[in-house]
Amino acid sequence: MKMAIQQLQKFRKDGMPIDETIRLDAVKDRNSDIRDVSPMHVTGHCTVGSQQITCQLHLEGKLILPCARTWEDVEFPIDVESVEIFSWSEKDRESREDNVHFVDAETLDLQPILEELILLEIPMQVFKEDADEAVITGGNDWSYSTDEQVEAEKAEAPPKPDPRLADLAKYFDQSDE
Repeated sequence: MKMAIQQLQKFRKDGMPIDETIRLDAVKDRNSDIRDVSPMHVTGHCTVGSQQITCQLHLEGKLILPCARTWEDVEFPIDVESVEIFSWSEKDRESREDNVHFVDAETLDLQPILEELILLEIPMQVFKEDADEAVITGGNDWSYSTDEQVEAEKAEAPPKPDPRLADLAKYFDQSDE
């Protein structure tokens, strides 16, 4: 979503409405957990001033993320509201405000901002609805067992001597000569 600053000046009186559907596939390159990104619907309104633009954005779409337990695909909805300020004024650049995006070129590009909004919405873990009932048996060189199964195996197994003390047990088995 690139817009020329000169073209935005014609919206100074009433503002500029935004209603577009865009592809943000570059988000997958920035976060390897994202398996797929649906087209994102961006709506909002931008108020255009002489040295800055204030955009109220609403972003909707879906991501496909891996389930933390089963590694299967999980559809995660994205619904973000944000107010973003873009400025091309040298005065604002010197004040170094944290919530202002500075525009260096003659075009305003919303795509990196939208990508960051999506990345901020991704949770640490996502679980599929029926992930608790999933039966995980294991794979090559690994197995899965619950805490109850591990405790039962410990109770059934005969006690093993500590391998660090095995040489000490041999010492006591020797007869005094």
